[in-house]
Amino acid sequence: MASSSFFRRWVRPEVYPLLVPMVTVVSLVGMQLVRNITTNPEVRVTKEKRAAGVLENFEEGERYSQHSVRKYVRNRRPEVMPSINKYFSDPK
Repeated sequence: MASSSFFRRWVRPEVYPLLVPMVTVVSLVGMQLVRNITTNPEVRVTKEKRAAGVLENFEEGERYSQHSVRKYVRNRRPEVMPSINKYFSDPK
C-alpha cells in the first residue's frame, strides 16, 4: 500500500526531467568512487596493503593522475562550444 502511494506521488511525467540529471550525477559519483577504490595508489583496502605503510610509488601515482581523459584534453583550448565561439569572435 505504501509503495503505490510513493509511485503515485513521485513517478509522474513532470519528474522525468529531474531524474535524468540526478541519474547522471549519481552515475558519475559511483564511477569516481570505484575508480578511487580500485586504482588510487593512496587507497588500500586489503589488510596486507595497509600494513605496508607509506610507499614511494611515484610511477603508480603518475599513472593515476595522468589518465586518458587528461591526456586527451591537455593540448586543447578550454572551450565548451568551439564552433559557436569561433562564429561570434572571428570577424568574416
